[in-house]
Amino acid sequence: MTASIHSHRPPALNCRPGCAACCIAPSISSPMPGLPQGKPAGVPCPHLDAELRCRLFGQPERPAVCGSLPPSHEMCGESREQAMVYLQRLEAATCPDPD
Repeated sequence: MTASIHSHRPPALNCRPGCAACCIAPSISSPMPGLPQGKPAGVPCPHLDAELRCRLFGQPERPAVCGSLPPSHEMCGESREQAMVYLQRLEAATCPDPD
């Protein structure tokens, strides 16, 4: 019997309820409704609802960068706290030099 060529891939990951780390930790430089200059790192996106879900999900106004951050084991870790640490490190590593 031949193994599937996809058997080595981890299963797809869904967003963790109540997490929103990817909507808080990173900065967003592209404009979005209500934020023409984007969003600074560490600030919750104003488009999160009370359950920390994106109200722009699936809408054309949603910034492209948001759609480029699908949940993954590497990014999300085992908890919201691990996801925040990972994304804060990624933000720091990709932040333009202020000089």
